[in-house]
Amino acid sequence: GKMAQDMTEKELLKMELDQLKKEVKNERQMVSKTGKEIKEYIESMAGDDPLLKGVPEDKNPFKEKGGCIIS
Repeated sequence: GKMAQDMTEKELLKMELDQLKKEVKNERQMVSKTGKEIKEYIESMAGDDPLLKGVPEDKNPFKEKGGCIIS
């Protein structure tokens, strides 16, 4: 498709309208309800979260495989 800067105002407005038509169909819920559910989910998964408990050295795919020697 065309890049946004190459589109006419009418095309941009049509694109925005199409997006809003999709979004209006989304089911909506109170943040007071969903926020609590999200918090409970995060807390239940915390034990397996590598960002919280770290990654063991031997399982870390990004660990340096060796050093370099400058002579």
